Amino acid sequence: MNPEDFPTPDAEVETVEPETLRDSIDAGEDVTLLDARMSSEYEEWRIDGENVESINVPYFQFLDEEIDDDVLAKIPDDREVTVLCAKGGASEYVAGTLAERGYDVNHLEDGMNGWARIYDAVEVTGYDGAGSLYQYQRPSSGCLGYLVVDGDEAAVIDPLRAFTDRYLDDAAEFGADLEYAIDTHVHADHISGVRELDEFSGSSRAERDEGVRELDEAGVEGVIPEAAVDRGVTYADDVTLAADGDTFAVGDATIETVYTPGHTTGMTSYLVDDSFLATGDGLFVESVARPDLEEGDDGAPDAARTLHESLHERVLTLPDDTIVGGAHASDAAEDQAAADGTYTAAVGELVERMDALSMDEESFVETVLADMPPRPANYEEIIAANLGQNAVDDEEAFTLELGPNNCAASQESLAGD
Repeated sequence: MNPEDFPTPDAEVETVEPETLRDSIDAGEDVTLLDARMSSEYEEWRIDGENVESINVPYFQFLDEEIDDDVLAKIPDDREVTVLCAKGGASEYVAGTLAERGYDVNHLEDGMNGWARIYDAVEVTGYDGAGSLYQYQRPSSGCLGYLVVDGDEAAVIDPLRAFTDRYLDDAAEFGADLEYAIDTHVHADHISGVRELDEFSGSSRAERDEGVRELDEAGVEGVIPEAAVDRGVTYADDVTLAADGDTFAVGDATIETVYTPGHTTGMTSYLVDDSFLATGDGLFVESVARPDLEEGDDGAPDAARTLHESLHERVLTLPDDTIVGGAHASDAAEDQAAADGTYTAAVGELVERMDALSMDEESFVETVLADMPPRPANYEEIIAANLGQNAVDDEEAFTLELGPNNCAASQESLAGD
């Protein structure tokens, strides 16, 4: 049913903003959620947490005037319950129906779509290069990105199309112009914002509710790995291609290109002022990359060998205190977050706690391939969009990337005791 098709209950219910719910979960408050989506959607993707009790009762079980007692018995009547659905229509109806029966309920504004629009910027306090470094965090999918700011210049690494205006606004808040929008690879779980940002030229303007913002004369320079072009990138002539060893200046900070294939043939990391390595999907704080999204199951063993080589020759050779941050964080990363709240860790720390980083090549390959999680939802369509082979509008792009990212190998098989 469409949201407008649900009848309006007599009882009014309070609406909870996604950010408010997120703050309650982060603060360790006990939260009870009633997820009214279909069970298949719930099993694939939901809001979790150590202090979150999540109950799945599909909305259609509340459509009859006489709701089955077994359904009502599943819903706690001794605490506040937040009802949610995909977009907010079904949850408002279900919450109103329950309120009429005396339950203490509210509902999540815009449902899981609203949850997917949460995007936080957290400073990486361990970074000691020029300027400042911030990690963008999208709790709904675990997507991570990075903003480097020094003086009046800024760069974003692994931007999301859904938040292109956010990067421009954040740079402006720091009194900086966004000089570069950089991708580590052709992403399989979200639509990249590099091309969208690159389209802002000296004569471009971003239409905003509060007015019009004019960018500096140079505009934003889109950057993708040169090694990714052979996958079929259609817009390579319109952006800058980064080859191994190339550097980009952001104020006094330097971003160096470090070619680290394995997750994909074009996978590239970026070393920021010799202090921080943005590893894309090559290495995470809780796992390493899965090697099957580009080459499939048949090519995965060779890709895993390439990943092992990249890690041991390009990443683990860096000083132990070099901070690493990937493009994603899974639920397993909750326990691995740094003291500053970012999903980052020093190279030496990762080697100590992740057995996979000390394995020989064949053991590494066997372990990585042993327990592969499901592939990201819609990953083939997302890859085609990021290659420029398939045009999608903003709404379709946002819908395609809803759900878990699943770009890492199994955490349980790779981690230490």
